[in-house]
Amino acid sequence: MLSVIIPANNEAGYIGACLQALLASDPVPGGAEALVVANGCRDATADLARGFGDRAAQAGWGLTVLNLTEGSKPAALNAGDAVARGEMRAYLDADVQVSTALMAQLAAALATPSPGYASGTPQIPPARSPITRAYARFWQRLPFAQSPAPGYGLYAVNAAGRARWGAFPDIISDDTFVRLHFDASERIACPAPYLWPMIEGFGPLVRVRRRQDAGVAEIARLYPDLPPREAKPPLTTQHLARLALTDPAGFATYAAVALTVRLKRNGAWTRGR
Repeated sequence: MLSVIIPANNEAGYIGACLQALLASDPVPGGAEALVVANGCRDATADLARGFGDRAAQAGWGLTVLNLTEGSKPAALNAGDAVARGEMRAYLDADVQVSTALMAQLAAALATPSPGYASGTPQIPPARSPITRAYARFWQRLPFAQSPAPGYGLYAVNAAGRARWGAFPDIISDDTFVRLHFDASERIACPAPYLWPMIEGFGPLVRVRRRQDAGVAEIARLYPDLPPREAKPPLTTQHLARLALTDPAGFATYAAVALTVRLKRNGAWTRGR
C-alpha cells in the first residue's frame, strides 16, 4: 500500500485541488490512502479535507484527517507516519497537484527490497506576478532544479528507504533532509508531472529564498555527512553567464532576490507560503 501524507497549515485555498487531483489518480497496485494532517490551522482546511470522504471511497482510497493544534510541519509528518498503514510513504505538500499517472509510477518505482527514493517531474504553473514568472523561468534552469528527482513538494520512499531515518527532526527543510539520505544512484525520477506553484511577488520570494537558504545551512550544520550526497553539478561562473545571456530579465530578477536575501539576513522563521 502507498500512504500519502499531506501536512497542511492554513491551506483551505489549496487542499481541495490537491485532493481532487490525488483522488483522480490511476489505480495504485496494493491500494492507497491519503492522510491529511491539519496543523495549527485557523481556517477550514480540516473540514474541507473531510468533505472528500465520499469521493475517496468511490475512488478506492482511504482518507484520514488529523487535526493538530501545533503548527509544525515536522510534527505533522510524524503524526501522519504514526497512523499510516502503507509500506511505501509519499509526502505531499498541500498546494501541489499530481498528474493521474504519478502515484502509480511512484509505487512501481519503489516496489523493490532495496532502499529507494522517488519523485515526479515538477512543473511550475504560470504565475500571475511577472516577477515570479521571471524568477521561476530562471530558477528552473539552475543545476538543482535540473537534477533528477529534486523532490520539492513531493517525495516518496519505500519501507527500506524509510528505515534510513527515524522521526522527522524539527528542521526547516524536510525534503532536503530526506533526499540527502539517498545517493544519487538511489533516487528515481518518474516521468509523470506534478504542479508546484511558486509564491507570488518579490517580497514573498525573498522570504522563501531566505528560508530555503537557512534550511540548507541548518542541515549542513546539524548533519554534515548529508550535503556531500547532493551530487548536483556546480553552478560555475561560466554556466551562470550563459544563463544570464539567454535570459537577462530572469537573471536580473533571480540576482535581485539573492542579493536582497544576503543583505537583509535575519533569524526569523517563515513558512513557505
